[in-house]
Amino acid sequence: MEILTIIILLALLALLFFAIEALIAPGFGVAGIVGAACAVVANVLTFIYYGNAMGMAILGGTVAVVVGFLAWLSHSRAIERATLRSTISSTAATKAQLSVKPGDEGRATTRLALIGNAEIDGKNVEVKSADGFIDEGTPIVVTRVEEALILVRRKDTTR
Repeated sequence: MEILTIIILLALLALLFFAIEALIAPGFGVAGIVGAACAVVANVLTFIYYGNAMGMAILGGTVAVVVGFLAWLSHSRAIERATLRSTISSTAATKAQLSVKPGDEGRATTRLALIGNAEIDGKNVEVKSADGFIDEGTPIVVTRVEEALILVRRKDTTR
């Protein structure tokens, strides 16, 4: 087989493997490595058999083709279909947690070793202690609510 045919086949294989890597199996995997190896070998063979002038021209052409392919790929519909465009608007909070408001009072149903369970307005919810460990059965008050996070502190019972 003539060397020019080998160089052209390697260049086409490089493009094929880059396309497989980009469109079918994204990530820097085997197809990308094989494509890069084919491109490097094709360029090295060009330098060896056709000299520096032709080697530099082919190297410049290779870089231009790869940059053009990446530019085309970044604007293609295939990439648009593969990208995530939706926004996650759900929360891990239960209805009971979402109904708790700052100032609500309750009682710890488990030891709050920073996080535990409490009964607030008759609902069993997961809470986080804002002032250290709180023993089971201790009266508590809600200080802040953020989505699924309910911060509580010991209720001041000296009044």
